[in-house]
Amino acid sequence: MNDAATLVKSTPVQSTPRRRLDFFAIAVRFQSVIGLILVAIGGVIFSPRRHGSILFLAPDNIANIVRAISETGIIAVGMTFVIITAGIDLSVGALLSLCSVLTATIMTTWGWGLVPTLLFVMTCGALFGCTQGAISTRFRLEAFIVTLAGLQVARGLALVISNNQYINISYGNGPGLAPPIFSVLGDRLFNNTVPVATLVFLVVAIVAIFVLNFTRFGRYVFAVGGNERAARLSGVPVTLVKISVYAITGLVSAIAGIVHAGQFNFGSANDGTGYELTAIAAVVIGGTSLFGGAGSMIGTIAGAIMLGALANILQLNNINAALQLLATGAIIVVAAVLQSLVRRREGLGR
Repeated sequence: MNDAATLVKSTPVQSTPRRRLDFFAIAVRFQSVIGLILVAIGGVIFSPRRHGSILFLAPDNIANIVRAISETGIIAVGMTFVIITAGIDLSVGALLSLCSVLTATIMTTWGWGLVPTLLFVMTCGALFGCTQGAISTRFRLEAFIVTLAGLQVARGLALVISNNQYINISYGNGPGLAPPIFSVLGDRLFNNTVPVATLVFLVVAIVAIFVLNFTRFGRYVFAVGGNERAARLSGVPVTLVKISVYAITGLVSAIAGIVHAGQFNFGSANDGTGYELTAIAAVVIGGTSLFGGAGSMIGTIAGAIMLGALANILQLNNINAALQLLATGAIIVVAAVLQSLVRRREGLGR
C-alpha cells in the first residue's frame, strides 16, 4: 500500500519534464519548416529593393532559387535513405561530375541517342553506389572511409575521361551533336517560370516519399537505422537494404549529373565540389537523425529549399561566397547538436 502511494505521488513530478521534452523534440522534428519560415522572413527584410519591389520575392528570383537547388535537392533525396540507416555518402558530388562527363561524352563522341545514354549513365551511377555499399558491408568498413575513397575514384575517372577539359554539348542531328530534345533540361515551362530541372527534382522527390513511407523497403530502411541487430533478428535483409540505399544515392547522383549537363550544356570533372556538404546539410536540417532510425523526406525538401533561399539572400546582398560555406557548416553543427540533445533528454526521460 505504501509503495502504491509513493508511485501515485511520483507520477505528476515525472510528467512535466516529459511534456517539455515533447515540445523540444517536436521543435527539432520540424526545424526545417521553422528554419524555412525564418529564412523567408529574413529574405523579405534584408532583400535589396528595386523600384519599390522586393527582389527576393520577384518571380525570376524564386525561379532561380528552385533551379539552383534542383541538383543538390535530387542528391539530398538519396542521401536521406543512407543517413536514416546511420550511413553517409561523401562521393555524391564527384559522382555527379563523372556522370555529367559521361553524358556529354556519350552523346557527342560516341554518338548514342538520348534514351540509351540516360539508361547507361543511370546504370553506371547505381552500380557505383552499389559497389560502395557492398564493400562497406562485406568488409565491415565505415561508410565514411569507403565513400571518401569513392569520391577520389569518381573524380579521377571524370578527369581521365574528360582529359581535364570541358566536354561541350552542341545540339543537332549530325556527328558530334547531341539530340536537340536534351536541351529541354535547361528550359523553363509554364510561361517561362518553372525550370524543367525543378520538375525532375519534384518527380524524384515524390517517388522517394512513396518508397520511404508506403513500401516494405521503406520500413526496412527505418528498422536498419533504428536497431540493426534487432532488424536482423526480425528477418530484415540488412545487408541488402544497406547496399540498396547506396545504390539509390548513386542513381540519384547520376540523375543530378544528367540534369547538370543539360542545364549548362557541358560536362566537367571539376563540378559538384561541395555538393555532398549541401546535401547532408539539407537532410540533417530536415530532421533526419545522423544516428539513424528517424527521418523525413518532406523535411529534406524543406531543408534544401531553406539552404537555397539562404544562399540567394547572401548573393543578393553581395556577401562573399566563402561565408555561404561557413553558414552551411554552422547549420549542420547546430542541427546535429539539437539532435544530440533530444537523444540525451529522451534517455533521461526513460
